[in-house]
Amino acid sequence: MAEKKANIGVVGLAAMGASLARNLARHGNTVAVYNRSGWRTDELIKDHGDEGEFIPSKTLEEFVGSLAKPRTAIIMIKAGNPTEKMIHALADLMEPGDIIIDGGNTFFKDTMRREKEMAARGLNFVGMGVSGGEQGALLGPSIMPGGPEKSWKTLGPILESIAAKAPDGTPCVTHIGENGAGHFVKMVHNGIEYADMQLIAESYDLLRRGLGLEPAKIADIFDEWNKGELNSYLIDITADLLRHVDAKTGKPFVDIIVDEAEMKGTGTWTVQTALGLPVPVPSIGEAVFARGLSEREEQRHEAQDKHLAGPEAHIDLNGESVDDFVEDVRKALYASKIIAYAQGFDEIAEGARQYGWDIDLGAVARIWRAGCIIRAQFLNRISDAYDSGKMTSSLVFDPYFERSLTEAQDAWRNVVAKAALGGVPAPAFSSSLAYYDGLRSKRLPAALIQAQRDFFGSHTYGRVDRPGVFHTLWATKDQNEIQEEHTEYASQLKFKTGQDVKKN
Repeated sequence: MAEKKANIGVVGLAAMGASLARNLARHGNTVAVYNRSGWRTDELIKDHGDEGEFIPSKTLEEFVGSLAKPRTAIIMIKAGNPTEKMIHALADLMEPGDIIIDGGNTFFKDTMRREKEMAARGLNFVGMGVSGGEQGALLGPSIMPGGPEKSWKTLGPILESIAAKAPDGTPCVTHIGENGAGHFVKMVHNGIEYADMQLIAESYDLLRRGLGLEPAKIADIFDEWNKGELNSYLIDITADLLRHVDAKTGKPFVDIIVDEAEMKGTGTWTVQTALGLPVPVPSIGEAVFARGLSEREEQRHEAQDKHLAGPEAHIDLNGESVDDFVEDVRKALYASKIIAYAQGFDEIAEGARQYGWDIDLGAVARIWRAGCIIRAQFLNRISDAYDSGKMTSSLVFDPYFERSLTEAQDAWRNVVAKAALGGVPAPAFSSSLAYYDGLRSKRLPAALIQAQRDFFGSHTYGRVDRPGVFHTLWATKDQNEIQEEHTEYASQLKFKTGQDVKKN
C-alpha cells in the first residue's frame, strides 16, 4: 500500500502558520507540517491533530518527501532573511514544476526577484498576501496570491476551500496577477488599513477630547454607525474596545494604553511605492506619519513642558447641538474613508500599469468583503463601480461615491474647520478633504512651483496657450530681453503633446 502524501504543506507553525494549517486540515486537505523548533510541530499535533489529516515531519527533507507532486509548500515564517533562506532550502529539495508560496508580508519587489530566481530553476514561486490575522487564518482569511497563472490551477481549489466567504458565498480569494502582484495588493490593503484606523481614531478623538464624551458613550455611537454605510469590522471592534474596562484600575481600557502606535512596515512601503509610481496617497501617508508622530516621545514631552501655544483641545459647537456634530463626524468619516480607498485603488491600478499586471480591481474589492481587516459593507459598492464598465479613473467619479461626497460636503468642512480651531489634530480628515479639493480645482498653484523650478534649475515648463516645452533665461532683469531669449529658445524646440508638457 502506497504511503499517503500531503496535497499541501506549511512551514512555520507559530500563530499564523498553525492556524492556517488547521484551517487547511479542517477543509479536507492532507497537510504536511514542519517547524524548525520541533516542539511547535508536536504541540500542533497534540492539541489539534484530531481536526483533520496532518503529516508531521522532523526535518525539511522529510517534509518535502511527504508532499505529493507537484509539491506545494506555504512558508509562514518571519519575513526577510529567514524567509529568503527557507525559500532556497526548499528549492534545493524540490523539482521543476513544484510550488513554493511565501505567505508573509514581503515587499513585492523582493517577491518579483525571487519569482525570477525560482523560475530559472523551473520552480513556481507565489507571493501570497493573507489578511485577517490569526483568527482569519483559522476561520477564513482573505487571500491574495500572485505568481504564475499555471500555479493557480493547483492552488485555486485549495485556497478556495479555506478562504472566508462573502455574504453571497463567494470565496475571498482570486489570482491577483503574475509575480509580485499578490504582495503588492496586500501591501496596499495594509496601507488602506492604516488610513481606516487613523480616521476612526480621529473620530474618537473629536468626540472624546473635543466634546468630552466618555468611551462607553462613544461605543454606543459607533454601534449606531455600524448599522449604516460605515458598517465594517474596524468600527465593530472599536465599539467593543471602547466599552472595555481595565480590571485592575477600573478605568476605560483605552485610557491605560500608552498612546504610541507601532508599525511593521507595510504602510510605509505603500507610501514609498506610491511616491515612486508616482500616485498621490496623502490620506494613507498622513496615517503613517501620525503613527510616527505618536512615537516621538521626547519631542511630545518637550512640547508639554514648554507649553507650546494653542487652545486646549476642545470643539466649540457655536450653537450646534452635540447630536448634530456627531452626525457631522460620521459623514466626514465616510467621505474621508471613500477618499482613502480611492487612493489605494488608484495605486493598485497604477502599479498594474507599470509592472504589466492584469489586476481586476472589482475582484480585489470582492475578496476584501470578508476575512480581512478592512472588510466593510461599502466594498460591495466599490466592486459594483469597477464591474459596471463605466469607471473612468477614480472611485470619486462613480455616481454613488460622487453623490456621497457631495452630501457630506458641509459636514466634512465643518468638522475639519472646528478641529483646527479647537486644536484637535485631524491630519487624515484634513488631508482627505484637501486631496478632494485639489482634484476639483480648475487650476492649482503648481504653475508657480514649476516657474520656480525653471528659475533656479532650468527645468522647463509647458504653456497653456500653445504646445511645446519652454525655458526662460532668467539671468537678466530686463523683462523684454527675457522674453526675447525665451522666444528664441522655444522656437528651436520640437513640439510635444500636451501629455508630454504635463510630464515636464
